[in-house]
Amino acid sequence: MSKLTKEEKKIERSYARGEWKPVANRKAEIGRYQSYARDALQKSKRINIRLSPQDLEGMQQRAVEEGIPYQTLVASIIHKFVTGRLVERGG
Repeated sequence: MSKLTKEEKKIERSYARGEWKPVANRKAEIGRYQSYARDALQKSKRINIRLSPQDLEGMQQRAVEEGIPYQTLVASIIHKFVTGRLVERGG
């Protein structure tokens, strides 16, 4: 008898409905998340900033979508901006 948690059952149902798709470029995706992990481990300075509650909530939601802590997402955005790799989306 399966002893899945509520969350695991939700994932199982989602998979059964065909909502999960293979990653197009698996090696690149693995590399991307390895980069996130490396960046997270290279903490050298702490900063404090003030954000509006809406911006903080939005940042936290985007981080959940990416599967990373929101602090890591913020650091990644800043790093990409500083290195000229932050690309603005057309909207």
